[in-house]
Amino acid sequence: MNKLTHFDSSGQAHMVNVGDKPNTHRVAIATGKITMLPETFKMVEVGTQKKGDVLGIARIAGIQASKRTADLIPLCHPLSLTHVSLEFQLEEKTSSITCQVRAETTGPTGVEMEALTAVQVALLTIYDMCKAVDRGMVISDTKLLEKSGGKSGEWKAT
Repeated sequence: MNKLTHFDSSGQAHMVNVGDKPNTHRVAIATGKITMLPETFKMVEVGTQKKGDVLGIARIAGIQASKRTADLIPLCHPLSLTHVSLEFQLEEKTSSITCQVRAETTGPTGVEMEALTAVQVALLTIYDMCKAVDRGMVISDTKLLEKSGGKSGEWKAT
């Protein structure tokens, strides 16, 4: 197993030095899910939620969050993102919405944290917009699905 990179030899937290790493095209894909009452799901699906287009606003929130990841996660490097997309899959049978994010950059470090942050904030936005009718929603299954680029190359969840 590799060592934790955000600690120096004396165990102190530090920002990893990526200054000597080459710029490569990097991609990360992450996912997560929110489950809600069937009535809440229907409101989101047909767009009758009082606050407006829940998924459209969640998409914008996720994109904004990806761009602010370094402000939220203390040792993340600020990145120049080249692309961020969010897709939502509605599953009526389970009254759940899955969010999948693809984040890309060309640079010396990966975009996994940006993709994961975008997923979480998009799902939290759905929660925020629907909590007046359903406080029991559950956010779950947030994970990295795959990443590519850099020295470690490609990785896919099994």
